[in-house]
Order: sequence, then C-alpha cells, then structure tokens
Amino acid sequence: MAAEPKPPASLAELVERFDPRVFDAPAGQARVRLAVKNGLAWDAEILGSSIRLRPASGDRRPDAVITADERAWRRVSADLAGGLAAHRAGRLTVRHDMHIGVGFLAATSGVNDEGRLRFARVRTRLGRIATMEAGTGEPVVMLHGLGGTKISFLPTLAALAPEQRVIAIDLPGFGDSDKPLGRYDAAFLARWVEALFDALDLDRAHVLGHSMGGRVALELGIRRPDRVESLMLMTPSLAWRTERRWAPYLRLLRPELGLFQPTPRPVVEAFVRRIIPGAQDSWAAAGIDEFLRAYLTPRGRVAFYAAARQIYLENGDGPNGFWARLESCSPRSLFLWGRRDQVVPIGFARHVERALPAAEHVELDCGHVPQFERPAQTHAAMSAFLRGAPVHGERARGGTARGSLRQASSGRG
Repeated sequence: MAAEPKPPASLAELVERFDPRVFDAPAGQARVRLAVKNGLAWDAEILGSSIRLRPASGDRRPDAVITADERAWRRVSADLAGGLAAHRAGRLTVRHDMHIGVGFLAATSGVNDEGRLRFARVRTRLGRIATMEAGTGEPVVMLHGLGGTKISFLPTLAALAPEQRVIAIDLPGFGDSDKPLGRYDAAFLARWVEALFDALDLDRAHVLGHSMGGRVALELGIRRPDRVESLMLMTPSLAWRTERRWAPYLRLLRPELGLFQPTPRPVVEAFVRRIIPGAQDSWAAAGIDEFLRAYLTPRGRVAFYAAARQIYLENGDGPNGFWARLESCSPRSLFLWGRRDQVVPIGFARHVERALPAAEHVELDCGHVPQFERPAQTHAAMSAFLRGAPVHGERARGGTARGSLRQASSGRG
C-alpha cells in the first residue's frame, strides 16, 4: 500500500500556525481545500479548535477552496500580506465561502498582535452580525452594497487598518449574518448597525457605506448623529428624483415569494458582473460566490428582493422624503463617485451638494466599485479624510465648511 503523499512544507506550516481565536466556522466545523496549481490538493479539516491536514477527499464538498502556485503558497506561509498580494495578482484564488477561506488565511498567518485580521459573529440584541476586523485606533464600520458581503471591503480593510480599527460587517440578510424577515429598508438596516455598536461598546464610529450600505450610513447620520463620527459614502444608493415607471407594479409583488423561487445562476452571474465590470476575475468570481451563498437560501432571497424593492420604491421628494431629510444629516461627510458608474449615476452629486453644501466630494474615473477599480486613489482619499487632511482624487471639490479641495492628477489606482 502506497504511503500518503506529504504536503508541501508551506501548507504544513500554515496548519501548524492555526489560531482558532480569530477563525469563525458558523457550523462549528469546516473543510478548507488547499490546492497547488498543476499539483495535488490537501484538506484542512477544522473541528472546534483542532485542525488536521490530509489528502483531499471527494467524500465531502469543501467549504472553501484556496488555489495557488507553489511560489504563492510560500508567500502565504511567510506573511498574510504576501497572500493578499498574490490574490490581487491573480496567482491565488479563494472560492466558495470567503468567510471560511479568508478566515483560514487570517488564522494561519502567524500574526498575534492586537490588530491582526479576525473573523467573528457578534451577538446583538437583534441577532448575530458577522464581522471581519483588523487594526486598532478609532473605529471605522463598513457597510456593503446590495448582494455584497464584508469581503467586498477586504482591500479597504488592508489599506486603513494600519491607522484605524476597521470593522467590515455582513448586513442582516446577507453573508453570514442572521436573515430575519423584515422590511429591509434603510431604517431597518440602520437599527441593526446601531445594535452592533452597542454589542461592541462603540459610543461613536466613522461609518463607510458602499452603494446600499451608503444609504444605510446616511440613515445613521440622519437618525443618530451622536453615534457617527463621520460618514464616507462610496457610490451611495440614493432615492430617485425621476419617475419610477415600475413602482405601481413592484408594490404589488411580495419579497416573500423568494422563499419558493428557484435560482437561475446565469442571471445572477450577469447581475454581479454588471456591478463589478472592471474588477479582476478572481474578485468577480469571489463576488458571485458570496452573493450565491445567501441568495441560494430562501431567507437570503427574501432579504435581497426586499432590499432591492425598498431601494426602488423609496420616496425621494416631499417634506418627509429622503432629500428633505438628508438636509438634517450633520456628521462630516465625504462622497466618492464613479464617473462611469451605471448603477448610481454621478448626476446624483449635484442633488447631494444642494442638500449638504458642507460635504466633500471626490470623482474617480471608474464604475460602481472604486475600491477595486481605483484602489490607490480611493483609499488615499479615505485616509486623508479620516486624518482631517485635504482630500485628493482625480477631481475633488469641497463645500463651504472646508473650502475648495485641491485637484490631483489622473492616474490608474
């Protein structure tokens, strides 16, 4: 009987360094497949705080699959930053469950300081919220867009964590957070974020929101400015100012129908790729996996449909409409817009400027996902804003509170 092949030293070293304190397996156990391109694969089997490495088996589908060439695996075993760099370069891929896959890389990084990357599910008074956290300092809470998860902020977390305590979350209904039946409007989601603040003993925090998460962040700024240190709104979803021709029909449809609706994967993939048109293939594939993890569950579909319905139907005008309410949003604010954004057109910026003349704005030559399409410029603008310094972008402008902002030269991020 042939002896089992030995795994590469880099994989064995990862397993030896496994730290269960920063790893979260929602089911209490997990299987992570570690594959060498053009070579063999091994399964890291995790049960509670124990882990073992064995040749990959076909008797059970792994929760996550991490694939890299031998050189990339050596970089991963050397440091987590090297692994993330290999992922950005397309030489390392993480598929299926990113909460498990990226969590495994964090738990085997060998980093033991207080600001290390860590995953958890936090119990709040409303339910459990899944988090991805790194860094120390003033807290920055990150809220993802429709159909996304906390993983969409991985590049932003890496950029800001050296100076801030960064907490990216799965909003309720998405990712690994609880999925209650509810309205899924901005007020509903904002209450869950406030419950997370309480559970983490955060009196105040900077809040970064992307797309739908931007609308939730604004709701926090309107309702609870005492809890918000500042707002960063990245291509935020905002109430329409034009006629919504499908509104009468959409009001008749119930999101609860998603409990029974089958999932057409080609349609889902087309939707995600439209939102992330310029992202690298590895990130687009990961985004599809993350979306499907929730959408393939009945409650996940209900949450997605309910949130999308609320975005479309929100009342924008009138004394109680969004745009009138926005004028009372008092926290210091930065808006980042994509000039080629087909999801949230940059034309919304002029309406924001009228409602919030003191807000600062940065325009970038990108689509809807600046943290992937223009990462260097996006994160430089955020870092400057958090420090209270002048904000730079391909085009930057500010309101009356701080005067005009200096323009920066164009260049790919």
